Amino acid sequence: MFRIHSRIGGLALAGSLAAVATALAPLVLLLHRDFASSVAQVALAQDDPVLFYRDPMGQAAVSPTAKKDTMGMDFLPIRQSQIAPLLSRLPRPEPPGADEILFWRDPMGGAAVAMAPRKDSMGMDFLPVRSADAVALLKLLDAKPEEKAAGAAATARRILFYRNPMGLPDTSPTPKKDSMGMDYVPVYEGDEDDSGAIKIAAGKVQRTGVRSEPVRLEAVVSKVQAPGAIQLDERRVTIVSTRSTAFIEKVANVTTGDLVSKGQTLLHIYSPDIAAAVAQYVSNPAFEGARVRVLNLAVPREVLAEAERTRKPPLTIAWPSPVEGVVLERAATDGMKAEAGQALFRLADMSNVWALVDVSERDYGRLRFGQAVALRARALPGRTFSGKVSLIYPQINRETRTARVRIELANPDFALRPDMYVEADISGGEGSKVITVPESAVIDSGNRQVVILDKGAGRFEPREVRTGQRGEGRVEIREGVADSDRVVVSANFLIDAESNLKAALKSFSSETGK
Repeated sequence: MFRIHSRIGGLALAGSLAAVATALAPLVLLLHRDFASSVAQVALAQDDPVLFYRDPMGQAAVSPTAKKDTMGMDFLPIRQSQIAPLLSRLPRPEPPGADEILFWRDPMGGAAVAMAPRKDSMGMDFLPVRSADAVALLKLLDAKPEEKAAGAAATARRILFYRNPMGLPDTSPTPKKDSMGMDYVPVYEGDEDDSGAIKIAAGKVQRTGVRSEPVRLEAVVSKVQAPGAIQLDERRVTIVSTRSTAFIEKVANVTTGDLVSKGQTLLHIYSPDIAAAVAQYVSNPAFEGARVRVLNLAVPREVLAEAERTRKPPLTIAWPSPVEGVVLERAATDGMKAEAGQALFRLADMSNVWALVDVSERDYGRLRFGQAVALRARALPGRTFSGKVSLIYPQINRETRTARVRIELANPDFALRPDMYVEADISGGEGSKVITVPESAVIDSGNRQVVILDKGAGRFEPREVRTGQRGEGRVEIREGVADSDRVVVSANFLIDAESNLKAALKSFSSETGK
């Protein structure tokens, strides 16, 4: 009997449990769904995070956090998946402003974002996206369907191949990285043309430091630098001598190196020929022959005037200096006999001197008579002397391969001395205005010269040119560039390498097609 009651109780308990399970089944299903939904939302928040919130009425207002507008409507969340395709179209960020940073984006234009500062695999800092950038993204996001279609068509071009980011002659049919971890650059269909021009994205132009400037129409001022030395003006060297035999009674207190003035007595002499000529002239002043004889003997005017006044010929004559200058040589001594024409003193007027400079043979064609010259002497730091080219010597030195140039200089304070070393800057140039570009714009391979023209909108074209004069950092362009063109002045070798690679690949493709 006990067993029967036990079975009846077990059946009743099982029925109760089944009823409870049936009643709880909908509740369990609802809890499972809520849990799954929560898990999915967490996964969505992790895989596709909300980057910022936008105004629900389409106004140009954004917020880094959830908020409401003035009408109580919730701001709409903007997730990564919505704007990831548009991030590469943002410009390079300006210097930091007052706008709050919403998030950070990939520096190479990829779809990766971050909610805090970080670096990519190459160590480059992620770029900040501020409120103004977010508004620009929203404008792209809200673009008309036809505009989106045009943008999609532009981005849907077929990729032909991938090229080395450093311009090396290496391509790949699939994406890859070089030895430095840099991504290979895709080359799209339509980027090729027959002019040799290439297209570079605006972001890459900024990253590589490409800079261009317009050509200028101006005169090329060049300077020829050459060493030289100071020399005496040959026309200002004077020899002191007599025109007849004379005996030197006394030499004045004048030595080599002294500065003497014009008319200063250098020595006292006795000359029988001069004394006889003066006596004849004094006794018969009207006789023209006597006067001519005195003048031919170069008798000083003071001596002749004294004889005319006293009517007596002088026994001793004070012989004066004919010029003002420096005594270069003193050959006269007391009591010596001097023959006619014998050099007793050698004087030099150093108020004007020459600078003889040796110019390299390659600069010979740039020399012109009358060119202005600035000279600096090592012995006189801080001073600059001005002069002009007075003579270009007609021969080239066989050993040094230089041409000698003579420059005349004023030297009123006698600061410049013979054989003093100087450095000369000779101003060259034709003076007429010509088309010029900076020296950095010309890529010179030795056999040809090339400049890179900036065509605008990221288009660049290599152009072979013929150069002329150079000077002051500018180069004359005689052929190949117009005065309205712009040329690349920095990072132009990268564009040239890319253009050469493009031409090589195009030639390879045409050969393969044959």
